[in-house]
Amino acid sequence: MSVATESPAPRNYEVVPKTSPEGSELDGELLEVAMGPQHPSTHGVFRMDVVLDGETVVKLKPVFGYLHRNHEKIAENTSYLGSMPYTDRLDYFCSLTNNWAYALAVEKLAGLQVPERAEFIRVITAELTRLQNHTSVCGFLLQDMGALGTPLMYAFREREKILDLFESLTGARMMCNYMRFGGCRCDLPPGWLDRVRKIVGDFPQFLDSYEALLNTNEILLARTQGVGRLPRELAISAGVTGPMLRACGVDYDIRKVDHYGIYDRFEFRIPLGEQGDVYDRYMIRLLEIRESLKILQQALKEVPGGPIIDPKAKLRSFRPKVGEAYGRIEGPKGELGFYLISDGSPNPYRYRVRPPSLINLTILEDMCLGQSVADAVVTLGSVDIVLGEVDR
Repeated sequence: MSVATESPAPRNYEVVPKTSPEGSELDGELLEVAMGPQHPSTHGVFRMDVVLDGETVVKLKPVFGYLHRNHEKIAENTSYLGSMPYTDRLDYFCSLTNNWAYALAVEKLAGLQVPERAEFIRVITAELTRLQNHTSVCGFLLQDMGALGTPLMYAFREREKILDLFESLTGARMMCNYMRFGGCRCDLPPGWLDRVRKIVGDFPQFLDSYEALLNTNEILLARTQGVGRLPRELAISAGVTGPMLRACGVDYDIRKVDHYGIYDRFEFRIPLGEQGDVYDRYMIRLLEIRESLKILQQALKEVPGGPIIDPKAKLRSFRPKVGEAYGRIEGPKGELGFYLISDGSPNPYRYRVRPPSLINLTILEDMCLGQSVADAVVTLGSVDIVLGEVDR
């Protein structure tokens, strides 16, 4: 083994004068650290510029834009149907719910009706998506705490089963491109519902063992309770949605508020937290998995026969009438909405996305101030971001 004689590469930090947030001079120095940009196998190509007093965060700036690909302007120069595959790339963990939100906006714009069978298929695929998203983010969160291997691999084992279902239905595991305006692209393959019933029936056993392994773990409790707290009032004023908002105790779920699709037919509860900390965000996702299982069990008993797409949906010559529409759903990460303006042409005149990852990321500094730099990493993990949504 040889010893390198060259000078080491400069590290990604600098020393800055120590000042309080108000700007008054303090004794000593603060350390400014650029954490990232991280590899996509973590939370995406994302950077946090953090100012530290020792190991305490006194300032934090989220930096993104490394993945920007002009999604919205591309859609304004593409046909309505041609934009459906692009929605898959927003949140590549949740392509089917992305499809649904976009389809819902176009259906409002064009006045299309979705057949009963297609509505059930949409609910089933959306709740399966929620299962695999929440299971995965809990595994990622534990990995951020240093639990390398077991929790994430257990989560991915269950996720693989659901991705196999998506592949047999849509032909793709992640970029599904399955929803269509007025319904779905194709009907269910033979035996598909039976496979779903098997996975849904077995999932509670996995969840019980997963929680028994983790929920009372001393390290998990120490690293999550009281860490990254988000006040209820700030969450509401910042437009935070999804599990992050409900972890603050706010009873708001678009499935209950809007009753889009056929969600008004199913019995399920909205779990709520109290402290709004990392632990509550973790527990809310586990509890929401159990509620999704309830929805799936009810939906699987009632799937009707019939068509899977509105016969009025002429996708080849699709030109919605002049107007505007906003379609939104309760995605796994929060409110995912699409705002469209039609001028009567084959392409949208305006196309805008309301992505939950970007909105929820805006209050990252508020949750991290006064915390240790190690806790800032865990807090970021509890937000559950995907940079495809943040940058678009």
